[in-house]
Amino acid sequence: MSKKPATQPALHKVIMVGSGGVGKSALTLQFMYDEFVEDYEPTKADSYRKKILLDGEEVQIDILDTAGQEDYAAIRDNYFRSGEGFLCIFSITEDESFQATQDFREQILRVKNDENIPFLLVGNKCDLEDKRKVSYQEASDRAKQWGVTYVETSAKTREHVDKVNSIVCRWYC
Repeated sequence: MSKKPATQPALHKVIMVGSGGVGKSALTLQFMYDEFVEDYEPTKADSYRKKILLDGEEVQIDILDTAGQEDYAAIRDNYFRSGEGFLCIFSITEDESFQATQDFREQILRVKNDENIPFLLVGNKCDLEDKRKVSYQEASDRAKQWGVTYVETSAKTREHVDKVNSIVCRWYC
């Protein structure tokens, strides 16, 4: 009698995009390991995989933490092609990183050629309210214009990290 082969859990690829220094890696590490790394080296691109239970079924979330630096723009299209969902991160303390979200969104839409891909706009570093340069209203308005959800997080304090995770998980229900 042969045993039935174990089926692999469904695998879903989520791509983290945003300018350098906005906290993509810090958010990824909070999600994966519940930890905040203060002094993190700039990322080339790191991939993380985590099994989660979703509606009683085990699924795997593969998170690609991309490099924000322009040096890596050439390989970005390949990442975008492979992604099923996107977290577009900016720092609420840097207007330039917020403005860059428009370019990231346009690049993703160009590569994916699909307006209905799972996409979340994330304003990180909400623990630095006194240094805020991007208002909640401005970011929320952009998300509404795009037809996506906006969430503010702090990788440092873990504020709303679970909310982002639950939104990502709902993409694949």
